[in-house]
Amino acid sequence: MLNRNLLVAALLGAGLAFSSLAHSYAAGAAAGAAAGATAATPAAQAASAARATPARTITEAQVLAAQQAWGRALVQISSDFASGGIARASATASAVLDAAYGYQMGPVLFKPTLTTAPHTFRTTREGALAYFVGNNPAFPNDRGFALKGWTNVEVRNAAVLIHGDIAKTMGNVTLTNRDGTRTTVDKTWGYRLDPQGNLRIVLHHSSLPFTGS
Repeated sequence: MLNRNLLVAALLGAGLAFSSLAHSYAAGAAAGAAAGATAATPAAQAASAARATPARTITEAQVLAAQQAWGRALVQISSDFASGGIARASATASAVLDAAYGYQMGPVLFKPTLTTAPHTFRTTREGALAYFVGNNPAFPNDRGFALKGWTNVEVRNAAVLIHGDIAKTMGNVTLTNRDGTRTTVDKTWGYRLDPQGNLRIVLHHSSLPFTGS
């Protein structure tokens, strides 16, 4: 299982800001109880210090790191579901949403792979969380995409486009589950720097490749 403190450091190192909830949960779960956590890891502290002077131009390295961190986070949610059930998986997914996505800045243009009308687009945090972990009666068709036993995520970009504080990527993401089954999706991400200089996902489109039939 991926150490949750390492996940925190990876997300922070990618320029993704954790909310107080994310800090509390990630540090506490690694220690065995959220109330018992009193300090961030040295890696997280170093990453936080590095963000003290925010850069207003995104680098390709930041984008690639953010993609890798997203993949590790998806695997972590699946792992936590297997070891701690829906409560633990939901807490991790909530922390990841607050760390990686830009819902605190407004609507996020999120079109997941497996959604149908009237909930095709998940522009709110609630809708995104329901897609990843289900268990929300307002989204009755969601079964929890992040609960499917993912063990590995590979990102292959066709292109990365950067304009100042906005970046976009397009390519494929291949996900492997615990049975070794691999699923490839077409993926587009859009990133924007928030006022503190943290990279946030503001566009996320995913779809199954067209098979020609």
